[in-house]
Formats: sequence, C-alpha cells, structure tokens
Amino acid sequence: MTKAGVRAGTGPTVAAADAPAAMVGLPRRRGVELSLIVLAVLLSVYGYCAVGLARTGAVPPGAAGYGAGLGVLALLAHLAVRLRAPCADPLLLPIAVLLNGMGLVLIYRLDLETPADRAAPTQLVWSTVGVAAFIVVVTALSDHRVLQRYSYVCVVAALALLTLPILFPAVNGARIWIRIAGFSIQPGEFAKVLLAVFFAAYLAANRTALAYAGRRIWRFSRMQLPTGRVLGPIVTIWLLSVGVLVLERDLGTSLLFFGLFVVMLYIATGRTGWIAVGLVLASLGAVAVGRLEPHVHGRVEDWLHPFASIEAGEGANQLAQSLFSFAAGGVFGTGLGMGHSVLIGFAVKSDFILATAGEELGLAGLSALFLLYGLLVERGYRAGLSLRDPFGRLLAAGLASLVALQVFVIAGGVTGLIPLTGMAMPFLAQGGSSVVTNWAIVALLIRVSDSARRPYDAPAAHRTCEPSAHRRAEPSTSRPAGTCAHALAEPATHPPGEPAAHPPTDPVDTLVDESPGRTR
Repeated sequence: MTKAGVRAGTGPTVAAADAPAAMVGLPRRRGVELSLIVLAVLLSVYGYCAVGLARTGAVPPGAAGYGAGLGVLALLAHLAVRLRAPCADPLLLPIAVLLNGMGLVLIYRLDLETPADRAAPTQLVWSTVGVAAFIVVVTALSDHRVLQRYSYVCVVAALALLTLPILFPAVNGARIWIRIAGFSIQPGEFAKVLLAVFFAAYLAANRTALAYAGRRIWRFSRMQLPTGRVLGPIVTIWLLSVGVLVLERDLGTSLLFFGLFVVMLYIATGRTGWIAVGLVLASLGAVAVGRLEPHVHGRVEDWLHPFASIEAGEGANQLAQSLFSFAAGGVFGTGLGMGHSVLIGFAVKSDFILATAGEELGLAGLSALFLLYGLLVERGYRAGLSLRDPFGRLLAAGLASLVALQVFVIAGGVTGLIPLTGMAMPFLAQGGSSVVTNWAIVALLIRVSDSARRPYDAPAAHRTCEPSAHRRAEPSTSRPAGTCAHALAEPATHPPGEPAAHPPTDPVDTLVDESPGRTR
C-alpha cells in the first residue's frame, strides 16, 4: 500500500511496484539456435579437415560430404524443434550437434591409425538413426506428461531389455550385447531411459509418503524411513535391475543405475540422509564386488598401481597409456591427428576416447568438452526447476543426472580418479546404442524445456516462449519453515494473504493440468 493513498482517505491502494507486471514474452530464439547449429557444424568440419591436413597434408576428400551430412541432420532436427517445440531451450540441440560432430572427428582420426577397423562411417549411420529418433520423439510426443501413464510399461520393458543379453555369448567378459548376423546392440543403454521415466513417475506420485511417512531409524535421529508399502516396489525394481547387471558383469551401468536411484530419491524427498545412505551402500558394494569378482578386482589393482606392469617389464597397460596421453597433451594439446593415443589398444575408440581428446586438444580442449557437458546438464536442471508438475521436474532432473553421472564415471576412470568401469562417453565414443539413446535424452529434454518456457495462462494463440511475469515474481522464500529448500522437491507456493494463481492438486493428478503451456 502507498502512504499517499491512506492519507488521502481513499483507502488501501496498491503501489505501481506491487501491481503484477504485464506478461512480456521474449523471442522464441529459434534463430539463435540455428546460428549455434551452423557454428557447431563448421567447428566439426574444421576438425575433420585439421585431421586430414595433419596426417596427409591435404584436405580429406570426404570433408564436403561429411559437412553436408552433418548439416542436413542438424537442419532436420532444428526444423522438428521449430515446428513442434518452438519454445524449447535454444542451447540443447546445438550442444548435442557439436558433441556428436566432435565424436565423429575423433573416431575418424583414430580410423587413420587402424585401417582394418574403420568405425566412422558406421558411427555416422548410427548418428543418423539417433537424429531420426530425436525427430520422432519431438514430433510424436506432444506432452511429456503422457509418459507418466506408461510408467509400469516402461519398467517391464527395461527389465526385459536388461535380461535379454544373458541369452547371448559374453563379449570381453561381459554379457551386455546382443549380436545377430553381424548386427550388435546394447539394450542397457535404452533401459536406463525407461527406468528414469519409471522412477520419475513413481516418486512423483509418492513423494509425500516417501518424505514424511514411516519410522525413524533411532530415537533422536532426523532420518526417517518410509513405509515398506511405499518404498518396497521401487527398491525391488532397482535391486532386480542391478542384480541382473551384476550377473552380466556390466558394473558401469550398475553404478549408473544406483546413482540415478539415489539422486532421484533425494530430489523427490529433499532429505540429505538418502545421499549418506547411498554413499555407504555404494562403498560396501564396491568393496564386496572388488574382492569377490576377479575381473573387477583386476581393474581395482590397475587403478591402485597403474604403472605396476611397466615395473614388471610387461609394458604399459591401458590406464597407464591413457595417463601418458593426458600428460603428453599439456595445456593446448599436440593438435588433431598428431597424438599417439592409439597405443591404448582395443578400447581407444570407446572407453578411452577421452584420452585422444586430452592428448590432441590438451587441457583447454578437454575443459571445453566438460563445459559443454556441464551446460547440457545445467539446462536440463533449469527446465525441471521451471516446471510445476512433479513428474516433469523429476524426469528432467533424472535425464540430466544420467548424463552427469555417465560423464563423471567415464572421465574419472580414464584419468585414474576412480577404477575404470567400462562405459561409452556420451556422443563422443563409438557405439550405436549409446548415441541413439543420448539423442533420445536430448529430445525429451527439448520437450520438457518447451513446456517449461511457456506461460501458464496465456491463450494458445498468444503464447510466448518465456514464463509469465507473475511466475518469475514468485519468491523462493515462500516455503514454510522447516521444509527443504530443494526447488525440485516441492511446488512453489504463493505469498501469505494472496490468492494462489494455481490451486495445488494431488501429485497423482499432475498429468491433467499442472504443467506450463496448458490453460485452465
């Protein structure tokens, strides 16, 4: 209220500063997205040409075809976003194009050292399939909340995909592949997205019971366990998936699923105790598996003593060669095509492709790659923070956490920070299943960010691509005292004494009308 209004006897008035601002929309920024995509394609083509000039002194004959192919794929993906998700985050697609393009460049560079094993053409085909999957998801999925209806279908499909490789022969000591007539696929890559959808749907529907129901662990503890009826189903699904992966010796994906489960449980409940429980269980499991499983025990020994094979006169192992590659790269690298990371061996194009980037791009180039991954994860979390429906928040956070955990596990393994687990670096490493799955993850984040950037109450014909002013003005301090300040855990509330612009609904009904972009 203004003092002048009270003194003049006109009664309480609302100051101009207190009045709700007009709904102002910013441009859709599809032009910004297109410009960044063009830059990403040009950088990838430049890297392709730099490899050829360094190795042969001439521009590779396939440079034009490579640039045209990557450019057409990126343009088709951009058109799908422009037509079906015009309000989506403008940075997600360019980041994916640049990472995928740099992965093709690094694989092509390593192909020159292994003429009998050319993987770049096959990777380009898989990238085409990945972009096609991206277009299908963006075009066919009009609302991310539709996935909430099929949560149990997703979990059944995920368990079936995880179990299927048991019927096929092991490859490099692990049963994670399906090989038929020269065609191979890794079902666990697709299962992780399906499990993320299930975790998000289940936790969104039961987040209140998970956070506030159950018994305390001991008398004076603030740690409270949910009831078995609520926690039991999701723990059972997680144990089944991890148990199958342990039988298949796919410990990298087991660690990824465990981290995803703990992170999403923490986000849903806002209780830090789950992080502590997760770390304790992960430590106990790592010690047990590291001592009982010979394959894992060997990797732990290599991690603890990376140069033991050199001291024994047996030559450098893979981890030692990887560390040598990072050391040789220095700050600015040896230049594309001028490194010797091929000495790492058979996994140089998959598990250890980051070593090639570290040697030939140096610390500067490696930091740029990590910043791209960090920006991709940050944009996923940002989309989740802007949504009102709990399922959308948890889905965006879960998908972003998948990328973050995978990058951490792989980068930590090849740099000697943690024991090597054997996984594919998102977009960079050779692997068709991996690149298709990562494009699907980006497509889902595009769909979620499109809903997050739409105003709540704007008519469909007049919607802009930024949150309305009253949503941006909602204070973050309006949560009751004692609740977790986790923005993803609970919906934002309105200030005391003012009517709520959107009445809260039951979490189970969030599929109906709690997400931006839907009029009431």
